[in-house]
Amino acid sequence: MISRRNIRVKVMQTIYSVESQIAESGGEVPAKPVDTVKILQKHFDQTRSLFIYLIHFVTEVARYAETDSRNRASKHLPTKEDLNVNIKLAGNELLWKILEHPSYKQAVKDDRPEGWVDQDMLKKIYQELVDSEKYQQYIAVQGRDKKEEKEMLEYIFNTLLLPNEIFTSYIEEYFSNWDDDADMLVVLMQNFLNKPTAYNFQELLSKEKWQFAKNLLQTTLEKKELALQYIKPKLKNWDPDRIASLDMILMRMGVCEFLFFETIPPKVTINEYIDLAKEYSTPQSGQFVNGILDNIHKDLVRDNQMHKVAFTPNGTQPQQSANKPS
Repeated sequence: MISRRNIRVKVMQTIYSVESQIAESGGEVPAKPVDTVKILQKHFDQTRSLFIYLIHFVTEVARYAETDSRNRASKHLPTKEDLNVNIKLAGNELLWKILEHPSYKQAVKDDRPEGWVDQDMLKKIYQELVDSEKYQQYIAVQGRDKKEEKEMLEYIFNTLLLPNEIFTSYIEEYFSNWDDDADMLVVLMQNFLNKPTAYNFQELLSKEKWQFAKNLLQTTLEKKELALQYIKPKLKNWDPDRIASLDMILMRMGVCEFLFFETIPPKVTINEYIDLAKEYSTPQSGQFVNGILDNIHKDLVRDNQMHKVAFTPNGTQPQQSANKPS
């Protein structure tokens, strides 16, 4: 469910965080070993928490129809309109399929997203929903149609939440990973609304992808010197110490994928790190990373060194090892 691109971003961020701390301490490695895998896990936990919060907010907007009905009926002098608030949306079949899904219920219990909901903002968004033509058309129909049930929840998310600057600003304030995860979460939300019971919130990251994430992190850290042996000769007149630190991290990750990740085609690796450099580093970084990684790849092919070998971090390595650059 979580993309490999997003995995690379979180590995990059973890390495940057760890190595920045070391640099700030004058290059001294902390006396207590840093658990880099635990730091990486926290990044994925943030993604999970944000996803759960988004789902929870959508369901709360839909369920607010009942709250609105109670509040208006309890007025000192309720009008006929106050006593006849339409609560069809609160009984949305897809809504209750989500709310009753065991995996989601457990996730809500663990993450407690209700603590992050701004009630005033919730009420305002609900009122925007009630005033919309889409909502009026929905409640005008007596029966329930699966397509319309899903479209109402999609409307809340895609039309009332995502374009709402107040809502997205609120998310950015409390979830630092929004900028990194937004595009992926929009896709995840769409897929989730199509088939909510297919999601296991306790395993949003498959075992295979978690293994890839850990291996990429540990290999890039432990094979730093080997990666730099490939990178430094390509820098020509560039001073390695003056190159953007993110560029160096991305190139090290790319070289490690070349050498140690058998199932990833080199062109895929190059394209992925070009995109990440463009988005996260300097305006020139995409072209720079492209040139370095492409040249290293060409040399590896020319010298018949593209023999990828799986590397087991902190463990027994295979007998065959990647050739060092000549």
